[in-house]
Amino acid sequence: MIITLKDGNTLEFEQKVSVLDIAKTISEGLARQALVGEVNGDIADLRDEVSEDAHVNILTFNDKAGKKAFWHSASHLLAHAVKRLYPETKLAIGPAIDNGYYYDLDRETPFSVEELALIEGEMKKIASENLEITRFELPREAAIELMKEKSEDYKVELIQDLPEDAKISFYQQGDFVDLCAGPHIIRTKDIKAFKLTSVAGAYWRGSEDNKMLTRIYGTAFPKAKDLKEYLDMLEEAKKRDHRKLGKELELFTMYDEGPGFPVFLNKGIILKDLLIKYWKEIHKKNGYEEVSTPIILNKSLWETSGHWDHYRDNMYTTQIDDEDFAVKPMNCPGGMLAFKTKQHSYRDLPLRMGELGLVHRHEMSGALHGLMRVRSFTQDDAHIFMTRSQVTEEIINVINLIDEVYAKFGFSYHVELSTKPEGSIGVQEDWDMAEASLKEALDQKGMEYILNEGDGAFYGPKIDFHLRDCIGRTWQCGTIQLDFQLPQRFELEYIEHDNSKQRPIMLHRVVYGSIERFIGILIEHFAGAFPYWLAPVQVKVLPISPEFDDYAQEVMDKLDEQGVRVEGDLRNERIGYKIREGGMEKIPFLLIVGENERNARSVSIRPFGQQKNDEMFLVDFIEKVKEL
Repeated sequence: MIITLKDGNTLEFEQKVSVLDIAKTISEGLARQALVGEVNGDIADLRDEVSEDAHVNILTFNDKAGKKAFWHSASHLLAHAVKRLYPETKLAIGPAIDNGYYYDLDRETPFSVEELALIEGEMKKIASENLEITRFELPREAAIELMKEKSEDYKVELIQDLPEDAKISFYQQGDFVDLCAGPHIIRTKDIKAFKLTSVAGAYWRGSEDNKMLTRIYGTAFPKAKDLKEYLDMLEEAKKRDHRKLGKELELFTMYDEGPGFPVFLNKGIILKDLLIKYWKEIHKKNGYEEVSTPIILNKSLWETSGHWDHYRDNMYTTQIDDEDFAVKPMNCPGGMLAFKTKQHSYRDLPLRMGELGLVHRHEMSGALHGLMRVRSFTQDDAHIFMTRSQVTEEIINVINLIDEVYAKFGFSYHVELSTKPEGSIGVQEDWDMAEASLKEALDQKGMEYILNEGDGAFYGPKIDFHLRDCIGRTWQCGTIQLDFQLPQRFELEYIEHDNSKQRPIMLHRVVYGSIERFIGILIEHFAGAFPYWLAPVQVKVLPISPEFDDYAQEVMDKLDEQGVRVEGDLRNERIGYKIREGGMEKIPFLLIVGENERNARSVSIRPFGQQKNDEMFLVDFIEKVKEL
């Protein structure tokens, strides 16, 4: 039996062998770090046996699937501890999520933050017992009977909703049994460092029509040092929370009258307009046309695009003249209409159409989160229509544009390539060409990327760009998606050089993703202290007393003439108070003016974050900000 490893090397075994034994054959060190395995692309428990030739990859906490299995096992540790302490509690679901896990629980008295320490203590006891985590399967009726015996009503419902041919599996550690597809790690002692981080309410299955459960969030790491670093990051993230800073800096706010619909204030509008201005400039430079498509379009269009059947629950609908319409959740179908306004020739291609389109999506109220998850946002879409021979070059052009934009804001990023999923549509030939084009573009750019097999959109493969902010968090923003399906659904055509009618290939892409969400990311990345070019207020002038208000106004007027976004604080307050308030507003430059400054036609400059002032003639300061 030949086992092919990730690096291409092979191992030979005479008989079936477990994934863990394969890891031990590679190295004892790897076996100690191993959490799960990957066998022919499927994630497997370490105890799972391989009985024929296979491609095997050993996964650790450094791998996405390894983290997921580790955190999933930690969620079972949490549920086990809860059942020991509060046996009347009913279990709902407990998945791994980004940076940790949660478990939804039903208890007559909802869990409180104060109870987390007690639950953590019990988790530590269970971990130290070094319980083996084992998997078993049951027939449907036996599985339902087992969960009924344990009074686990939510698990019974989940089993009843499974397909008839589904394998129904459970994981057990000691006296704790949970319905679960897995995979999991082998023993509880390997979950060494964990923390329960918060408590929230969550509707069963995300529906407001169902019962409200308690959701306990947590995270876990193989080493205490890694947990400490993560918790330190969380503390820093709290200080940078864009919802708090957005209100303090008068950028945006939220109201109960419009949940998920942000209200941008004047300074927030300035920031938003700066991002839009930059977007327009860089897209014009890169050969894009800008279009604007309707916010409301009729039902037949959304049926053609497929959204009416597949995305209806997330769409807002209305009736106009007794006809069904929908508020657009995305810009793509409108882009198809823009292309069809005239007959195109191959000479017109590639045709790059950009749109800053306002879209609306019905998100569950429990999923809303400041600007990061809203119901109304501006997508910086573009749809590029091209011939087959132009695909790779256009992908490279988009990569270059995205790279330039992210560099402007100081972001590093990593790239993920997602390929054909189950349930995809379209012919294999198109998928092969599309995936090869994306890989070729990345290879030509010399870019490393993570390959996500089977994680593409149903209509085409994609490249996703994950930004890394200054405290190490990642945010998926930019994306490039190849699409053969919408041009076919909307019967798009162009005239080829031989006068034949051909179907264009389309590339979807966003750079910011959502402008509102990108603003939220920027607020947290910069902790509200934006670089000079992006700051809604760049300079604030502070006279030390009312007798110098005239000179302060003169300074403001001269800066305003140069296009500087400037404000003044002419209140009759102590200068120390004005400086402290200006610092809290995170303005790049505070200019303090008094008698000496007026006489010398100068300013005393307090850059943000500094505790001392710099002296400079006003004309020199104006030259300085011109350069900035």
